[in-house]
Amino acid sequence: MPNPSRIRVALTAAVLLSSLLVSCGDGSKDEDLGAQELNWRDCPPPSPAEGGGNAPSPLPGGATWQCATLKVPLDWSKPKGQTIGLALIRAKASGEPSRRIGSLIFNFGGPGGSGVTTLPAFGEDYARLRTRYDLVSFDPRGVGRSAPVECESNAQLDEYFQQDTTPDDSAERTALVNRTKKFNAECERHSPRILPHVRTTDAARDMDLMRKVLGDDKLHFFGISYGTELGGVYAHLFPKHVGRAVFDAVVDPTQNPEQSSLGQARGFQLALDNFADDCTSKVTECPIGDTPQDVKNRIAALLKNLEKKPIPGIFPRQLTQTAAINGIAQSLYSKDFWEYLTEGLEQAYEGDGKILMLLSDSMNGRSDNGEYSNITAANVAINCSDEKPRYTAGDIERTLPRFRSASALFGDYLAWGLVSCTDWAVPGAADHPDVSAPGSAPILVVGNTGDPATPYEGARKMVEALGKGVGVELTYKGQGHGAYDSKNKCVQGAVDGYLLDGKVPAAGTVCS
Repeated sequence: MPNPSRIRVALTAAVLLSSLLVSCGDGSKDEDLGAQELNWRDCPPPSPAEGGGNAPSPLPGGATWQCATLKVPLDWSKPKGQTIGLALIRAKASGEPSRRIGSLIFNFGGPGGSGVTTLPAFGEDYARLRTRYDLVSFDPRGVGRSAPVECESNAQLDEYFQQDTTPDDSAERTALVNRTKKFNAECERHSPRILPHVRTTDAARDMDLMRKVLGDDKLHFFGISYGTELGGVYAHLFPKHVGRAVFDAVVDPTQNPEQSSLGQARGFQLALDNFADDCTSKVTECPIGDTPQDVKNRIAALLKNLEKKPIPGIFPRQLTQTAAINGIAQSLYSKDFWEYLTEGLEQAYEGDGKILMLLSDSMNGRSDNGEYSNITAANVAINCSDEKPRYTAGDIERTLPRFRSASALFGDYLAWGLVSCTDWAVPGAADHPDVSAPGSAPILVVGNTGDPATPYEGARKMVEALGKGVGVELTYKGQGHGAYDSKNKCVQGAVDGYLLDGKVPAAGTVCS
């Protein structure tokens, strides 16, 4: 399941936009990409592939966001060959120039999320870090404005996200597999040049070139969700180049796709249990159930009814069972969304599916005007390029009992998601990423006990996989996907202390 992005005139603007548009070129064979100079300019509005919208607003105090394009090799096995451009964004450090450490590069996850749109949306949250760092993020290759993977049209995606993804019989199973093959074939048809070159190892090599061009001896990095996998792969490839790095909402690097999805089933079920407990434990009456089990029973009944008879969503689309599950999952990424889930369920029980569909649209990268970002296309392309296993309907059938045991609500949904790489055009690289990084500087690894998408156990596995003396584990006893953005003072104090002052917290530190 992708980590959803948490956000969402003239001649000058047109020139700026065209300066950032990414395409494949015939880069000079003698060009030294490490010596290139970035042309930082005011940022244009996000492209449709980035989710659309307005150009980023200035930060408090008037600091502006600047954008540039970094040239990287299309194929890292041919570093002097064709190039593509990566869209970058930055806000320059606000403190004394003499105290500036360098650039702090962010990846917010997905894979497939646009860092160019996400960083400005959360820029204020990192104001303290900006006192000593330029805050920098980017659209990884295949994402947003960086040679984006393109698959289906907006109308096709509307139909794609309405399909039944929890089949009950052979006809429905065949329909799901065939629809997946159709989507994947469209990706190959529209994006044949970029598809072979969107592996996480490619993105890690891009980041090392980015580090060099930005003028830093070491890569200072803040990775969230999939960003922790990218950071781990970078540390494996370039251990001596790792500076101060933080991994938050940590991917378990030891798991294959089936194990990862099974862990997510348990994680989302835990988050749903916590949501139900929270609603029914308040002084005011919980409007969606009398007890935690009653809340979950009513949700299960709603989903069963939606499979047979969808309800009105956002005209002309209806809220299907799949869209409802997607919307519920989206709302469990943050405790701040729980109130919307409560309201959405209330409305759905009355026959109105608008709120749950809005949540589902947010997960899928659909804007109010009906345009989709390329987060789904990029997510599938990167995952299928990274992951070696290819699962058949028979494989899913055999593992369904385990998924259903992990979560009655999310089990089928996440199990059948494993067919997404059926007939993918590019072979997968490995069963799981290699993040061993002997010789790396310490990496602060932050796990959240209530995280639905990257379950808490992944933090310990990441620490072990990075190797002795590299990973330093910190635990946050909280809810939601990630810890730093919870604004917990203990977590933020530990992270800021390391990134700003180099103070590594004691391994095993617990924040609550």
